[in-house]
Amino acid sequence: MAPQCPPLDVWNDDGLLALLDFVERDYDVDARRVYVTGMSMGGFGTWSLGLRHPERFAAIAPVCGGGRLADVAAASSRQPAALQRLGVWTFHGAKDRVVPAEESQRMFDALEAAGVRDTRLTVYPDIGHDAWNAAYGNPELYAWLLTQTL
Repeated sequence: MAPQCPPLDVWNDDGLLALLDFVERDYDVDARRVYVTGMSMGGFGTWSLGLRHPERFAAIAPVCGGGRLADVAAASSRQPAALQRLGVWTFHGAKDRVVPAEESQRMFDALEAAGVRDTRLTVYPDIGHDAWNAAYGNPELYAWLLTQTL
């Protein structure tokens, strides 16, 4: 599914989880292989949803978004096993002027410090904010996602 955030709004974790519950209940979904990805504001939403509910997802792939270090700390405290087994591959353009690449770097560093077993960071040196073309055009991302299960 590919929900879209309403104009002039921000992602709502509860609404996204309700949508996921509906889809998992009413459609043939392998709940062991649920992944979250998003770009820009969707990257922020990916960090939020994935870190606040790591038990629900096999992996997350935020693209040119940033997250809250407090979410890493909270997940590490409340659900350390779920956080440590969550696959995380984040992508960013080094020349991003909308969301600095340091946003992804600090999240990556926090996840490594929290003991997340499979965390990856790809920074494209010659790309700005539109890192999603390179990230989603990378067949390795999809192969990696399919190796991630709950």
